[in-house]
Amino acid sequence: MSGANPLNNPSLAAASNIPSVDRVLNLPQVQPLLAQYGRTQVTAALRKHLDALRAKALTGKLPASEIEEPLLCATLGKQLTEASRLHLRALFNLSGTVLHTNLGRALLPDEAVQAVVSALTSPGNLEFDLETGGRGDRDSLVEDVLRELTGAEAVTVVNNNAAAVFLMLNALAQRKEVIVSRGELVEIGGAFRVPDIMQRAGAKLVEVGSTNRTHPADYANAISARSAMLMKVHCSNYAISGFTSSVDVATLAELARPHGIAVTVDLGSGTLLDLTQWGLPNETTVRETIRQGADLVTFSGDKLLGGPQCGIIVGRADLIARIKKNPLKRALRVGKLTLAALEPVLRLYLAPEFLAERLTTLRLLTRPQAQIREQAERLLPVLQSVLANRYTVSSEAMSSQIGSGALPVDQLPSYGLVLRADNAGGKRHGRALDKLEQALRQLPRPVIGRIANDALWLDCRCLEQQDEASFTAQLQDFSL
Repeated sequence: MSGANPLNNPSLAAASNIPSVDRVLNLPQVQPLLAQYGRTQVTAALRKHLDALRAKALTGKLPASEIEEPLLCATLGKQLTEASRLHLRALFNLSGTVLHTNLGRALLPDEAVQAVVSALTSPGNLEFDLETGGRGDRDSLVEDVLRELTGAEAVTVVNNNAAAVFLMLNALAQRKEVIVSRGELVEIGGAFRVPDIMQRAGAKLVEVGSTNRTHPADYANAISARSAMLMKVHCSNYAISGFTSSVDVATLAELARPHGIAVTVDLGSGTLLDLTQWGLPNETTVRETIRQGADLVTFSGDKLLGGPQCGIIVGRADLIARIKKNPLKRALRVGKLTLAALEPVLRLYLAPEFLAERLTTLRLLTRPQAQIREQAERLLPVLQSVLANRYTVSSEAMSSQIGSGALPVDQLPSYGLVLRADNAGGKRHGRALDKLEQALRQLPRPVIGRIANDALWLDCRCLEQQDEASFTAQLQDFSL
C-alpha cells in the first residue's frame, strides 16, 4: 500500500510519507522564510533537508514526528538561520588578554566607528585634493596628525607592521646589508621571523653580538661599504633578563652617522604617549625613538595605539619618499576604511587628558581591579544558578595581560569568575571543563575564557558594563 510504513510501526515514517518540495513551500509557516531568505535559498535548504529525511527513512529510522509540518518548518527555519550566520561574529573576550591577536586586537572607539560608517556610505576624498581639484595622496589624510604626535618629518601607512618592515627593507636595503643584534632576531605570531622577512625583502642579514649581550663595538666592526642600515627590533612576546646588554638608539645613531647609513627601529606595538601616567608599565614612545636619532620607526596601529589594523612608518622625509616610490607600496597600501578609522583614533591623542575615557583600548587596560571585582560579584549568582550541581563558581582575583607582544612579562591586576567541575577528578575533570568551554563557545554570542590550573577562568576586564545585560541574558537558556 502506497505510503504505508514497511515496518508497520506508526511511530516511524516511510520515504513515501515525506511531503513534496512544492507542498512545503506553500505552507503558511514557510511564507515568512521566503520573504526573509528568498525562494532560491529556501528551496535549496528544503531540498537538502528532505533528502536527508528520505535517506533516514530508507533505513527505517525516520520518526514520524520529523515530517509533521510544524516541526519540519521549524527545522527548516533553524537551518536557514544557521546557514546565514556570518562567520565573523561578535563575542565576549573573557580570556584575560586585552589585545588578543586571535580575537581582533584593539576595539575601536565610537569616533572611529562613525567615521567608518560615513566612509562606507558616502564618497570621500581618499585620493582627491580638495584644494587643487587634482589627484591626492591618501597618506596625507593622517600625515599632519602623525607628524604632530611623533615629531617625524613624514609618514606612510600600509596594511600591518609586518608589511611596514618588509617594505622598508625592500625599498632601502635590497641587495645590501642590514645589521641586527642576534638577541633581536625574534619570531612573533604566525611564524613571522625577522631573518625570513629580511631574506624575502632582498636584504642580507648581518648578525652581531650574542643572544643576551650586544655592544657598540659589535655594530661598529660589522659596518662595511655594503651596509644599508642598523636595525633594532622590539622583542615581542618575550624578555631576556639577567646578564644582558643592548645598544640604545642614540648610540646606534652616532655609529651610523659617519657612514651615511640609516638607523631603523621596529617598535612592534608602538605607543604614542607615556603609559606610566595611567599606571601602566613603561614603553618607549615613537617620539622618544625619533628624538634619540632613529631615521625610521615602524609600529602597529591596532595594538597599544588602539586603532585599526595597519602598519605605520614615520621618519626622515627623504627615506619615506623612497619607500613610497617602491612598487610594493601600492600592493601593501591601506583602503579608505582603515584610514577613516585611523584618523579619529589619532586625534584622540591630541587631548591626552580624555584619552583613558575615550580610547577603548586604554580604558580596558586601566580598569581598576575594584571595579572589575564589583562586576564579577554581580555576575556570580547568575553563573552559580545556571551551573548548579555541576560546577563550582567563585569570584577570584586574577591577572590580565596586555597581549599582542606588548610588555610581555607585565601583568594587570584583575578579577573574574573561576569555574571548577564538581565531583570529577583526573581525565573526567578535564573533559568536564572542555565540555563547559565548548558550550560557552557555542552560545549565540560566544564566550571565550581560558583553561588553566584545573579550572575555566573568565576574566571580566574586557566585559564592558553596557554589555553586561546581554551577557547574562543569553545564559538564561544555557544548557550542557
